[in-house]
Amino acid sequence: MTMVGPETADQARLLRLLRDDGPRSRVELVDVLGLPRARFAAEADRLAAQGLVETAGPAASRGGRRSSLLRIGAQVRFGAVLVGDGRLRVALTDGELNPITRIDEPVDVRHGPEAVVGRTAELLGKLRAEAGLARLTGVGVALPAPVAVRDGTPVSPPALPGWHRFPVRDTLAAELGCPVHVDNDANAMALGESHAGTGRPFDDFLYVKLGDAVGCGLVLDGSLYRGAASGAGDIGHLQLAEDGPLCGCGNTGCVEAYCGDAALARDAVTAARAGRSAALAERLAAAGALTMADVAAVATAGDPAAQTLVRDAARRLGQVLVGLVSFVNPAIVIIGGAAPGIGPVLLAEIRGVVYRRSTPLATGSMPIVLSDLDDRAALIGAARLISDQTFTPR
Repeated sequence: MTMVGPETADQARLLRLLRDDGPRSRVELVDVLGLPRARFAAEADRLAAQGLVETAGPAASRGGRRSSLLRIGAQVRFGAVLVGDGRLRVALTDGELNPITRIDEPVDVRHGPEAVVGRTAELLGKLRAEAGLARLTGVGVALPAPVAVRDGTPVSPPALPGWHRFPVRDTLAAELGCPVHVDNDANAMALGESHAGTGRPFDDFLYVKLGDAVGCGLVLDGSLYRGAASGAGDIGHLQLAEDGPLCGCGNTGCVEAYCGDAALARDAVTAARAGRSAALAERLAAAGALTMADVAAVATAGDPAAQTLVRDAARRLGQVLVGLVSFVNPAIVIIGGAAPGIGPVLLAEIRGVVYRRSTPLATGSMPIVLSDLDDRAALIGAARLISDQTFTPR
């Protein structure tokens, strides 16, 4: 049976409750939604007829007649896609946004959007077929780029050369025959943290995303904040110094030009060639290039030059966070995308700058922590994006 979506605001509220909190008894749902029982039963039956909800067995007894549990239907399956840092990650989630299965493979975004989006459609089709589904309920896509959300297109993305205004949403939707939502990866990660991570208890927090592209997702008053043109949180291209290194965006001295993975790899090559690190020089000689993984491995092993590179980048990121924290006053700052092993050094340096230079009111009880979801934050968040769209009355 074709799933269409909720027809009323009450049906949408019911779906989002089951998505966010898992199976609930009919009695509990009547209480939470504040609906008359007959009205609730009618709304639940309409959703069940579409396959959007189903009965999940009897609920625990509260005395008297036992109620039944409701849950999101088993045929509700969302596709989730993350492009970035040299990988294409594609997953299938259930209606509660738990990843069920996924495929990761290397990708070179410089091959162009047609090739990458085409491959994404192939992988989603493979996961859909393996799950025995006629179609996906919807697909969420997270890109390392500014995204015009209304159009589903990246806009002048330094990390995705040649992708400007490519119709990612419409191309995938036509290929897969289901709704598609495209957004910036930091936004998706912030939503993933809000749904299933450290950010879940907080209505106001910042999610800072590291990697080749640096970005920030803002959750304010319990909702993702995008700004007037979907550009909020694009901290990667704030200028730290006029005479700084050249950034991929064409300007100089950007946060990304100091703190992005490619920037640290660039500085590591300089350190190796200058004789400041034998360990980096050895890796450079063996591979002909260095990556952030090399910097992290050498820094974690105790190399002073590599550790200095990480600390310098963390300090600069901390300087940016001082302004953001003072302006937004979040309850918590969550940092994701740090290369394996360098998290503690990175965190100590960032905390030192932020706590030393921010006002007591802004940081008095504000933790700065590392994400514990890894890249799952983006996949869960991408599924959350499309589920929000799907679970809206049509």
